[in-house]
Amino acid sequence: MPLIFSQGGLAGSWVIDLERRADERGYFARGFCRTEFGDRGLVTDFVQANIARTAHKGTIRGLHFQIVPAQEAKLVRCGRGALWDVIVDLRSDSITYLNWYGLELSDTNGRQIYVPEGCAHGYQTLVDDTEVSYLVSTCYSPTHERGIRWDDPLFNIQWPIVSTADVSLKDRAWPDFTAVHPVSCDENSASTIRRRP
Repeated sequence: MPLIFSQGGLAGSWVIDLERRADERGYFARGFCRTEFGDRGLVTDFVQANIARTAHKGTIRGLHFQIVPAQEAKLVRCGRGALWDVIVDLRSDSITYLNWYGLELSDTNGRQIYVPEGCAHGYQTLVDDTEVSYLVSTCYSPTHERGIRWDDPLFNIQWPIVSTADVSLKDRAWPDFTAVHPVSCDENSASTIRRRP
């Protein structure tokens, strides 16, 4: 019952589907396997498991990341409801630097996303009462926490629900990426959008 790995839209990211064994009771599936992750050079030592429940459709959480030496990889899944999950590549040496990638995670599709170190992560809930859980490779460190604004024009992320988006004051206060990290690239290289239908 191996996991089904597909390369995500950013370098080092992976979309992980479940191979389900189903019967009249429901299904059983493996959500993580150290060997299968290790074979692909992915993090296998997760140190923290986080759960977030969001009451209302349209809520955006993120985009968050941690800086060196507390960078973190994440394995994200939706246990209840549905959400639009987004990762942004902030690794200046990456071939997908400044690109973003989004896909739907839901309790129905059972899909997971592996977010590599050096990427910002966030999501928007698509229905009320949505719960997301994720494993992280590094414990939360307030002094190393950073963020980029959900509507930063450099990235032009195509959120599904914009007119009624609910974003916390903290997440609205993150600066534009270029205000903190000067970017030397032409306009086209920063605007490539990779989305999973």
